[in-house]
Amino acid sequence: MNIRILNESDAKLYQQLRLRALQVNPEAFGSTYERELKFSLETVEERVKPTTDKFVLGAFEDSDSLVGIVTFMRETNLKTSHKGNVFGMYVAPEVRGRGVGKELMVELIKRARSCEGLEQINLMVVSDNASAKRLYESLGFEVYGIERNALRFKEQYFDEDLMVLFINV
Repeated sequence: MNIRILNESDAKLYQQLRLRALQVNPEAFGSTYERELKFSLETVEERVKPTTDKFVLGAFEDSDSLVGIVTFMRETNLKTSHKGNVFGMYVAPEVRGRGVGKELMVELIKRARSCEGLEQINLMVVSDNASAKRLYESLGFEVYGIERNALRFKEQYFDEDLMVLFINV
């Protein structure tokens, strides 16, 4: 497994996997397949373009087969810049159970630790997603709250657990 930061040249691969994620697990994301299907390639390129405060990691099974993604984005406001957030974690069903998600998160945490002044990493996970919660807890994340009815999809509500990992403290 090769884990690396994606860049603009990976936009097509990223968009394909992201759209698949929104189809396979629509309840796990704040966005929808229909919304992101309309995104131009330029929009996706901007989304994956790394900056000092944002990066998207990709897991490649083969040299060109993207099977996992996760995004890190640091808060930019002066009073919240000690925090970073994890978004859009997804591992393709055919490689689940092989540690891909853990590899992505370990790399994300490692890279986040190098951000000067960063003290914590936050994420939200659908409360009944037991496998994702186990992964995050195994890496030291702790639940600090629950947002009831955080997402609504096809008239069904989903709660989200708010989780935090304190680093560099």
